[in-house]
Formats: sequence, C-alpha cells, structure tokens
Amino acid sequence: MNQPRIDLSPKVSDEVRKTTCYMCACRCGINVHLKDGKVAYIEGNRDHPVNRGVLCAKGSAGIMQINAPSRLRAPLRRTGPRGSGQFQEISWEEALGTASDWLGQIRRTDPSRLAFFTGRDQSQSFTSFWAQAFGTPNYAAHGGFCSVNMAAAGIYTMGGAFWEFGQPDWDRTKLFVLFGVAEDHDSNPIKMGIGKLKARGARMIGVNPIRSGYNAVADDWFGITPGTDGLLILSLIHCLMAAGQIDLEYLARYTNAPVMVDDATGLFLRNDDNKPLVIDRVTGDLMAFDQPGVRPDLNGSYPGHRTVLQLMAERYLQPDHTPEAVADRCGIPAERIRALADEIARVAFQEAISLERSWTDFRGERHERMVGRPVAFHAMRGISAHSNGFQTCRALHVLQILLGSVDVPGGFRFKPPYPKPVEAHPVPHCKARPDLPLDGPHLGFVHGPEHLALKDDGTPARIDKAFSWENPLSVHGLMHMVISNAHAGDPYPIDTLFLYMANMSWNSSMNTRGVIDMLTDTDEKGDYVIPRIIYSDAYSSEMVAYADLVLPDTTYLERHDCISLLDRPISEAEAAADAIRWPVIEPDRDVRGFQTVLIQLANLMELPGFVREDGAPIYKDYADYIVNHERRPGIGPLSGFRGNGDQTGRGMPNPDQLRRYIETGGFHIAHVPAGAEYYKAWNKDYQEWAVGMGFYDKPQPYVFQLYVEPMRKFQRAAEGHGERQPPEHLRDQLRQVMDPLPIWYPPLEDSRVDPKDYPLHALTQRPMAMYHSWGTQNAWLRQIHGHNPLYVSRDVWEKHEFREGDWARVTSAHGSITVPVALHGALNPHTVWTWNAIGKRKGAWALGEDAPEATRGFLLNHLIHELQPPRGDGLRWSNSDPITGQAAWFDLRVRIEKVAPQDEAGPPFAPIASPVGQGPKNLTWKVGK
Repeated sequence: MNQPRIDLSPKVSDEVRKTTCYMCACRCGINVHLKDGKVAYIEGNRDHPVNRGVLCAKGSAGIMQINAPSRLRAPLRRTGPRGSGQFQEISWEEALGTASDWLGQIRRTDPSRLAFFTGRDQSQSFTSFWAQAFGTPNYAAHGGFCSVNMAAAGIYTMGGAFWEFGQPDWDRTKLFVLFGVAEDHDSNPIKMGIGKLKARGARMIGVNPIRSGYNAVADDWFGITPGTDGLLILSLIHCLMAAGQIDLEYLARYTNAPVMVDDATGLFLRNDDNKPLVIDRVTGDLMAFDQPGVRPDLNGSYPGHRTVLQLMAERYLQPDHTPEAVADRCGIPAERIRALADEIARVAFQEAISLERSWTDFRGERHERMVGRPVAFHAMRGISAHSNGFQTCRALHVLQILLGSVDVPGGFRFKPPYPKPVEAHPVPHCKARPDLPLDGPHLGFVHGPEHLALKDDGTPARIDKAFSWENPLSVHGLMHMVISNAHAGDPYPIDTLFLYMANMSWNSSMNTRGVIDMLTDTDEKGDYVIPRIIYSDAYSSEMVAYADLVLPDTTYLERHDCISLLDRPISEAEAAADAIRWPVIEPDRDVRGFQTVLIQLANLMELPGFVREDGAPIYKDYADYIVNHERRPGIGPLSGFRGNGDQTGRGMPNPDQLRRYIETGGFHIAHVPAGAEYYKAWNKDYQEWAVGMGFYDKPQPYVFQLYVEPMRKFQRAAEGHGERQPPEHLRDQLRQVMDPLPIWYPPLEDSRVDPKDYPLHALTQRPMAMYHSWGTQNAWLRQIHGHNPLYVSRDVWEKHEFREGDWARVTSAHGSITVPVALHGALNPHTVWTWNAIGKRKGAWALGEDAPEATRGFLLNHLIHELQPPRGDGLRWSNSDPITGQAAWFDLRVRIEKVAPQDEAGPPFAPIASPVGQGPKNLTWKVGK
C-alpha cells in the first residue's frame, strides 16, 4: 500500500532577519523568518543576552501585529465632532504642515501651551530631547502612572532599583522573595531565572494579594492585604534588628548608617567640603565618610548628634513594628511574619557566600574576597501603585541593604549603566521662553525645595504639577493628571495636547468616562476646552477617535528603534548591552515611524539641535539620528561599533554602525571586567570601566542612603525654614510623608471613604499574554484572554451566594460597573481583581461590536478617579502618591452585590466609528507561493 509522502521539515523561510521584539518591554532578541519578503514565522534568538532563545506567546504572536486589520493606513484629519470617528485621509505633506503650523505658533508665543506626553515608547531619551528643543516644560512618559515609586525610591536610596536597573543573582541566590510583580513585566528573564532557582533547589516566596503566575510556583505565598506591604517590610526590619541579624560591616563601609545627624535640624553634619561626617572607630575623630583609612563607627557619639543607624534602631525597635502589632492589618499571622524574618536571616548569614575575588574599594582598601548574602528581592508595580508606594519601596530597598545583600554574590545585582547616585542625574528644568529651547532637561532628581519646578509666584510650572509642593520627587511626571489639569486650567490652560501611544480615552486613564467628557467638552463659545489634540499610534485604538490630527506610526518590524544606554537598555548584571530594531519589512501603508516624524517636524520648525545655522537639517530620519547624534562628545544613542568600528562606549559617530548591529543580531554587549562584577558603587575597577563606557565623566563612588537627607529638607520647609515655603494647606502633608527614614501610612483612599461602605480592595493584574493594550487586536492572543471576569475570594463568593455564570455590581466612591464573576481560591479574602486592559470599546481596534472584549470584557478604570474624593476645601487633590505623584491605581476600595445575569458588561458606551472599519471574521493570509 502506497503511503502519502509528508514533508516533515518544510522550509520555513527564504531569509532570517534578526531584530528586537516589541511585544512587551523585555526587548527580547527575535529571528524573523521571511518568505517572499513577508513574515512567516518569529522565533527567539539563542544568542541574545535577554532571552537566549526563549520566546513567550506575545513574542511569537508578533506576526499578528503586522497583519492586524486595525493598523492605521494614512494620516487623518478630523472632519466630524471629537469622538465621532469621522476622518479624512490626508497626505503626509498636509499632516506635517498642519502640525508644524500649530506647534510653531505655540513655540513663538508660549511653548508651555504644548503638553507632549508619550506612552510606553522605549525611546524617551529622544522624545525628551525633542521636547527640550521645542521649549515646553510639559513633557514626560508613562512612568508616572506605572512604577515611578519603585524607580525613584531605588535611586534615592541606593542608586538603582529592580528590573531595568538590576536583577537577582539568579545563579547564586538561595532565597528569592517576590513582591507584587505583574506577570507581563520582565516575563522571559524572570521565568528563566525562576527555572534556575528551581533546578538548584533554592526557595521562592511570593508576597502578593493574588496567587497566579509567578506566585503560583512559589514555595510559599503570603496573601497580603493590598497597601500594607510597607507595614510588613518594616516589621521584618524590626525582627532583624531586634535579633542583631543585620550586616554591620557592610552598613559601616557602604551606607550612610554611620553618618552623624544633627538632632536639631535632622541634617547631616558636614565638613567644609560639604561631605557628610562619621566618627572614626580607631581615632574617635570626625572624618569625611570617604576619607582613605576611615573606619566608620555605627555607634559613634558627638554632642547633639546621632548616627543614622541609631535613629533607625530608635524607630524600628518600637512595639508598633512588631509582627503582633501589624498582623491584622497585613492579613498575615504574626508567627508567619516572624518565620519569614527568621528564614531571611538564616539564609543571609548562615549560608553566606564567599568568592575568592580580590577588589579595591573607593577608599583604596584592598579586599581579597567578595562576601555575599544569598537573599534576593524583586518587586514592581504591585507595591508601587499605592499612595504610600514610595515609602514602601524605600522600605524594601532598606531591608536589602540592612542584610548586606545589594550588589553582592547571591543578592540583588545592578545592571550597567547603574548604579548611579542621585548626584549623577540632572535636576528638573522648567523655564519656558518664546522661540527658545528649555533651559535644561525636564525630568530629574531634586535635592531640596530649590529644585522644584515652580514659577516666580510659587505656582507649578508644569501642567501635571510635577516637581511641585504637591509631589516634590515626581521624577517621571504625572501623565494621568495632564488631561484633567488641562481641562480645569489648573495651573493654566494649554493649546495642544500631543500624545504618542497613550490610550488616554480608555484603559490608560483613571475616570475613563470623565476623561472622554473632558476631551470633548466645549466652552461658552462652542470651542473645545482643550483646543487641539495630535495623536500618533500604529492602530485604531479608542484614543484615535478623539484626535484632531492622527499621525500613523509603523509596526515594530517596519522601523528603526534604539534601545539605548541613554535610556532603558537591555543590560545584564555582568555586561552593558543595547540594541536596535530595523525595518525587516517595508510598510504596505502610508505610515511613518513616529521618531522620524518628530525629526521631520523639528526640521520644519527649525528646532535647535535638529538644524544647522543655515536651517539645513542635521538628521533626515531617526536612523540618521541614532548614528550621528551625540549627547556629549563621543557619547551617542548606541555604545557599540563607534569611531572606526572597534570603539565601545565612547567614540566618534560611525556611519557604518547600524549595519554592524544588524550583522551581530541587532545588539551589542560590553562585558564588565573581571573583579568588577560586584560592589559596583564602591569598586574602583568598575568605576573606571564605567567612565570609559561614558556612564559618567569621572568616578562617582557613593554610599547608600538609608536616610534620605533631601526629604528632610522638605520637612524643614514645611516647618518654616528656608526661602521657598510650601502653601499652608500642604504643610501637614509634607511633614508626614517626607520622612527621611521609611515609614508606612494607610493608602489615602482608606481615609477618604468609609471602609464599612467599601470593604473590599480592587486590583488589576496584567497577564503574561498581554502587555498594556498592545495585544488587543492580536488574533492569537485574544484566544488566550478574550474577556475577563472579576475574580473574588471564597469568602466573598460564599457570602454573596455566587454560582458559576453569575454577575455582580461593583461600586466605588466614584462609580459602578456590572461584570461577570468567578471564584479564585488563592486570593486575599478582602480583595477582588481582574485582568487589566482586556475590555474594549465597541468599534475600536477593528473588532466586531459583538467581540467578547467589548461585551464581557471590562475595565476597573471606570471605578477610579484621578482626583481624591472632595475634602470640602475647594481644592483638587490628585489620586497619587504625595511624594512622587505615582498614580494610586491600587488604593481602590469597592463593595460588591449580586445582580441578575447580564447580556453585556456595564457601564455601556456607544460604539465609536473607526477610520479602518471592522476587520474580517477570520484573519487569514498566504505567505510564499
């Protein structure tokens, strides 16, 4: 009998092009297989430092992004009312001419009337450069509504934080403790790292109200009450200090624990060179903390002063930090808290690691070995997105430091170009002048009230009120407040809102319905309160319908991108690495990469830094900028193949640079020298290597800041000291929250609503198969998460007598939604949650109006407001961390009640018309002959 011949190894492609994935922020390396010039298959690049060939569902489904029916096809000009979805396709010449006319008029009169904010674009060093050249103070990216608390707390405390700043020592960690990490963040590296831990028999502990994803494979799970992570961490610190289980040698050498603090002012005792002083253990004399030969005394004595560690002991050994005192609020029994502290201490000190590697510290002292505490922590948005998130993140960083487990074998490790002290970063700038660039970088780190972004009359200089008395350390801005403040004219009105890849009329905004109303509101003359809106995106998202001018972006396989050491690189702890994307295919639509569009606008407006004295363009497109731009002499967006092609970090622009990156798989690596892999902040060899790489121009060793003196300066201002004084209504808030040592206070919504009326906490999580709303229209990923129920604990399920298929009304102080419910057996009993950004508005993303995302999918955003409930004082208080302005998404409290089954989730929104229409029921195409 003849058997049919089956080709078991069909030819996948004619050609493979290597580039960088864009389906989340991991930035993994991918091999894009092409047949007849079309994408046939995407797989992981085994040589890439981030993923080493591993690729998740999102990355594999990238092929669906470039074939999505929702892709925008040409520039659009609005022809009907905002929100109608009525547009006319126009040429790029008209689109750029219109945008440059609008923006040019603003620049010539008052640049601050432009608010330019970008979403998760991964090119912030470039977009900030453009905004600075334009001259507006109103620029930031998405970090203010994501995880700025983690980044800011980490840099102020130790010069870096988790994720892009650092990683666990996956090869040596023996105990890994994970706080509040969503499953889409850093997913491939974390999954690979957890695999290494499991293979070695190391333990993993999850601290999260929700047990799913990473926490589902943890050896132990602490289902903490939302917003109380800081309380738990400070109790762990209490237990460790009470037991003497802290690394005294590490604290004395590498932190400001021995620095003398003036009892009268709370400021450091300093010498004439402004260096903090310590008591030398040998001589008993006051000395600068970094003086060669000094042996800092943690228990030093000087009249009217105490060491930082003495202040910490006085505070954290108080009874209110005992496990018994915090257990009920945390939802974790006291004995479990003590057991966790004991396990951390046992692993850190009884299972310490010692590597026989010699190194020299910043005081010139030679060490023959590297001692490691093999306890590593990782955290992200879960503990950040609360109004107490900055101090909670500070507490976690301080916990690591007390153990001596930061940048040591087995602990947390910095990724180049971090660590960097606060002093290595700019301070924020805000001086806007007609027809001139801004006076310096928009974003930075303030050292005291003198660096706030205020006008001469003391009012905020920025539309989002970043770096104001309301949120002094807002290093990423407050994107969630831009539309609300612009609509209210508080602190002033704007002319044009320019957004890139930020779905602010749907899942990226608190108070979604209210934001839609603000975008469409008119004044008494019938003019829009926000006069002009320019928006750029690759897809027909909900936000497109509210734009006056749409500038269509390419997909990620059709453009150049730069994953830069100036911005958010792909480094590993033992190597600095950056990467590119490049057009592996050409667009089949009339679209342009947004960064190139910005360059074209800059050339039309003749912005400084983009044109020469005669008005001739310096850069023709973004690829040209990547290669030829220099931020400082010899320092450009890419670190590899500089000069004649063999220079790394520093070197003249190399016209052949992009080709060299393409030939090496789209990335470049520079390995940290042997002996410099650990103790980077104090390691002489690392500091010299970092200077050679261009991270800074001279070595900048520093000590970790357990006590953050700039915060004390804000407290002192609130007490009446100094030239710059806060408004009266903010003095109490500043005194409370700007504590230089980590504290905990209840999330602000807890004090604004009655917990008896709203007894449940409501959270969102991002699933591994989605990232923000980027996978919304993806035909493969939609099959994994086509809709989202509200998950409730067994206690809530049984109390309300829910059954499979039931629906519920969920109510907050702001509004109500009606949603399907489902039982989750591993959930904090006082918490409900759902997947983020699954729900879509009918008509958007080229989805059918009966798509499950638009019928059974929903958002918790409708329950959240960008403002706190009114206090009766007539003031607008943002729903944010009062230190950084981080959006307090996870402070939300709700109540729930059973309702009859519904046909669709509520609240209802009318369908919006889409300029690309509705996609086919079945998405098919043919690749190859």
